[in-house]
Amino acid sequence: MKPQTAVRKAHSTTRSRAPAASRAKRPGAGDGRALARRVYAVLEVKRISLAIAESCSGGLVCDLLTDVPGISRRFLEGIVCYGNGSKTDRLGVPVKLIERHGAVSGEVASAMAAGVARTAGADAGLGATGVAGPSGGSPGKPVGLVFIAAYLRGVTRVRRYLFHGSRRRIKISAARAALQMLLARIAREP
Repeated sequence: MKPQTAVRKAHSTTRSRAPAASRAKRPGAGDGRALARRVYAVLEVKRISLAIAESCSGGLVCDLLTDVPGISRRFLEGIVCYGNGSKTDRLGVPVKLIERHGAVSGEVASAMAAGVARTAGADAGLGATGVAGPSGGSPGKPVGLVFIAAYLRGVTRVRRYLFHGSRRRIKISAARAALQMLLARIAREP
């Protein structure tokens, strides 16, 4: 049976003119630690194991999760598959898929999420790929474009995001969005 994939588009505006101190105090404006704790709590209650494959976020999702005590009971593996060779060799992403759609695509994010779950033996997989900038963008794939896929037991959901800001800001935004998407996906699981 072929895994199901759904793609949704999301547009994020992460620009803020407020001083950093006031941004940090706003609800939801934290560094992602509280979100990582919520992800862990749901993984634990629902007894779901997790593996993550990151590209453009450079390991930030894994970093946030591994700050949570006890996460090793649910988090099996996290890898940074930055190059296309790593995506194909380590995760089994088909070369032809990258050639057809490009490394920054919903199709590749989906294959990354399913591939890391399969290779780690996890119930859930998360894949993130994008253009963090400041260079590397194109008219069709601008800087800030990120695809995140959440795989859970044969079904994959993919979302397209467009973040703004510095390279660091895009990476942080992608990591938070990945955790939010994962949380929404696993919370629906019975």
